[in-house]
Amino acid sequence: MKKEANGGKAVTPKSRTTRRSPQKTEAAPPPRARNLRSLAALLPAVTAPAFRRRSPTGAMLMSQWPDVVGPAHAAVTSPRRLSAGTLTIACAGPVAMELQHLGDTLIARINTWCGEPLVSRLRFVQDPAAGIRPRPQRRKPQKPGVICTLPEMEEGPLRQALETLGTDILKSQNKKRS
Repeated sequence: MKKEANGGKAVTPKSRTTRRSPQKTEAAPPPRARNLRSLAALLPAVTAPAFRRRSPTGAMLMSQWPDVVGPAHAAVTSPRRLSAGTLTIACAGPVAMELQHLGDTLIARINTWCGEPLVSRLRFVQDPAAGIRPRPQRRKPQKPGVICTLPEMEEGPLRQALETLGTDILKSQNKKRS
């Protein structure tokens, strides 16, 4: 009797396996959508990372603080930070005590102005410079500079427009030099 080479087991076509060498296949690029999409469908993906850091309503609250709390409180307070429903307000002097007593009213006023329940708690910090807005710098009176004239042209709106343009160009050149 002959021994079979595979340990006495009969070889059937199903049990026979052929090993294939793994082929490296390059991943095909994802299919592109060739459909037009509206801007409203694309904007959430673009704006979501920015809005995670600061909500647009919170930014408006910071920029329009005097309109929200009124000029009397805006003169001595300024908003510092809004995170997780807590609004940090910097106060000058003993105003923090007054605002703590008015806290519920102030929260209601802020949320009404925002149109959503944005603030649930107030936190006050002392800052002597709170509420002080930098004054806009006064413009220095402009020195009469070079004036462009076109005496060869006849009077009319074209001459006035060209003289104004020439004067503006000469002024900008003088600013670059100095």
